[in-house]
Amino acid sequence: MTTTRRQVAVLGLGGTIAMAAGSTGGAEPALSTDDLIRAVPGLGQLPIDLAAEDLRRLPGASLSFDDMQSVAAIVEQRCASGADGVVITQGTDTIEESAYLLDLLHAGSQPVVVTGAMRNATLAGADGPANLLAAIQVAASLDARGQGCLVVLADEIHAASRVRKTHSTSLTTFQSPNGGPLGYVVEGRPHFLNHLPVRFWVPFDPSRPDGQGSPRVGLAVISFDDDGALLEGAADRFDGLVIAGFGVGHVPRWLVDDLTTMAARIPVVLASRTGAGSVLAATYSFPGSEATLIAAGLIPAWRLDPYKARILLRVLLAGGLDRTTIASAFAAAGGYAPAQSWPWPTVER
Repeated sequence: MTTTRRQVAVLGLGGTIAMAAGSTGGAEPALSTDDLIRAVPGLGQLPIDLAAEDLRRLPGASLSFDDMQSVAAIVEQRCASGADGVVITQGTDTIEESAYLLDLLHAGSQPVVVTGAMRNATLAGADGPANLLAAIQVAASLDARGQGCLVVLADEIHAASRVRKTHSTSLTTFQSPNGGPLGYVVEGRPHFLNHLPVRFWVPFDPSRPDGQGSPRVGLAVISFDDDGALLEGAADRFDGLVIAGFGVGHVPRWLVDDLTTMAARIPVVLASRTGAGSVLAATYSFPGSEATLIAAGLIPAWRLDPYKARILLRVLLAGGLDRTTIASAFAAAGGYAPAQSWPWPTVER
């Protein structure tokens, strides 16, 4: 029996997975993508051909929209050149956001898998090699096709649109509160328990690394007895704003007038700061409730958490969409409305 060899591109951006002890003793990005691949036991025995590239050598917190849009363009180039899948290694600090951005910008059927590490190579029990091995195995899997960008750590396979970093140090920090993982890697084989029925993507011109513009989108987390001082002048500083409200989408009653005024000037998206579940639409009706805020012009994020809502809003604003279309896009991406509400063609599995 002849096994067809798979082609996987591995793109390195830095992060803990690529860190070693620096001159001060603390961990710093130092390892190349080739270094990471050489540290994976048994990788050479797999029927997978790897092409390694170093794109950045940065901690995850220092990656930007411009960085990830450039990476998205390179991903499309590698897929067009014959790669069966792409693996991206980066810092875990921002994986839940950068992976979702890549998911929105990737229209191809080839899987794009983001991975990293919680323990750097100098520590006992470093998880980088195991995570990279699992990510490569998922990227080479036919079952992963059509699922867009995936996040693979601790042998779990997560959809980029659902995954969150939930713990500062745990090896199992990445979880998908809304829906759970898509599957697991068991004895070197990816096993998908479920698949995304549809994916949403935004047309992206790879010849323009800066996308279609650089709108400024802020994120404001509402806290107990919040006086709204951080919101003052936000409509003048931002092109869009995400409000992370209490519970199902609530804010103190004294903030309603300011948010109403702001929503008349820029798109303001209402998300839940809880990180799981959905913003509601009509369960509560007191001043500051979800119903009053939606009536005041705020756009519900539905099941998207505040961080992913900020990514989506920025991408939509860069596309020049109006408020009505932005609301329709959030309804589709947040699982509230049919996929046909999405402004562009969806990517079917």
